[in-house]
Amino acid sequence: MLSPGQKAPDFMLFSSDKQEVSLQNYRGKNVVLLFFPMAFTSVCTAELCEMRDSISTYAGLNTDILAVSVDSPFTLAKFREEQNLPFPLLSDFNKEASTAYDSIYETFVFNLKGVSKRSAFVIDRDGVVQYAEVLDNAGEVPNFQAIQETLTKLK
Repeated sequence: MLSPGQKAPDFMLFSSDKQEVSLQNYRGKNVVLLFFPMAFTSVCTAELCEMRDSISTYAGLNTDILAVSVDSPFTLAKFREEQNLPFPLLSDFNKEASTAYDSIYETFVFNLKGVSKRSAFVIDRDGVVQYAEVLDNAGEVPNFQAIQETLTKLK
């Protein structure tokens, strides 16, 4: 598992807007990188809506939010639109980023293979992991308070 102090693995994924997004594009800003299992599920919706509702807090901490799942860009676009999410949803359909961040279930519900684990990483403006939380239980959400405390220390 990635630990604080390690360099965050870069990735190139397609967003719900069908644009290529790389972690490199966010150098100079802090990033909260979230992995979530599946769009349109109750806990994932609650998690991302919590981030949406706190967007001004994160903006005040010079932080962008990126959320990643193995859903297709088309599914993520519909989910983003329905939930009015003001940050990119990134498709890790090929499971490369989820694997690089040790955030992937071998087998998830309904015997689905290769679904992203719910995870949260704070990556500083230099691309270094400052906080890492990978949850085995998909029914739990990341510790938003710990994430915000980590970002406050980076300010």
